[in-house]
Amino acid sequence: MTIKSAEELEGMKAVSEAVGYTLREMRKHARPGMSTKELDEFGGRLLAEFGAKSAPKETYQFPGYTCISVNKEIAHGIPSDRRILREGDLVNIDVSGELNGFWADNGGSFVLGEDSNQHQRLIDASKAALQAAIGMIRHDVKITDLGKLIFDTAQDAGFGVIKNLAGHGVGRSLHEKPTNILSYPDPTNHERFERGSVVAVETFIATRSSLAIEMADGWTLVGNAGGYTAQHEHTLLITDEAPVILTEANGIFD
Repeated sequence: MTIKSAEELEGMKAVSEAVGYTLREMRKHARPGMSTKELDEFGGRLLAEFGAKSAPKETYQFPGYTCISVNKEIAHGIPSDRRILREGDLVNIDVSGELNGFWADNGGSFVLGEDSNQHQRLIDASKAALQAAIGMIRHDVKITDLGKLIFDTAQDAGFGVIKNLAGHGVGRSLHEKPTNILSYPDPTNHERFERGSVVAVETFIATRSSLAIEMADGWTLVGNAGGYTAQHEHTLLITDEAPVILTEANGIFD
């Protein structure tokens, strides 16, 4: 989406606040002994309080309001009564929503409670990669250059990236052009970010795997070589200088 009016900007701000607030509160609400379904239903109620709808439900008939991935799951984890959160789990929550015809997307990984399984360094690398990307992204920057920055930041921290998952345009639907905001450089991609466009930039920083593969449930993604992955995502408005972080309410950098 390219924002062309004050009304469109207000629409994007409203839906971004809804998903950002929901993600932040879900992270605060999560606790050991809780099922991922219970946490997801809490998130669904928060979205409804804003008048927003779950984007994965609306777009793909996903069996949950949000995606909650635990430990070796990379993304698209299905909320379940059987999946009980434990102290030290690596948890990723991805919240995307629709409100009054506008769509926004955000997500973040965190350790539940004490970092008994030593995941914090991976999480910090994912945050650092997204922060570096936000510091670089602006009108006329090459998408592949952003991918190189994310890739280099991950490598400098001793990690790799998942190469078949990407950030994307967003605004009037959940996934729009550009569809290939990758976490590594693609020399065949000559696209540039454009002033006024809205994009969801996300990192997929991994300990061992380089590709995400789908499990038998048809949704959940795990790594092709095992290990763990951390992801962080913001919806951004591209300008001539620093982008506007529309989902800043999620507090993933706090």
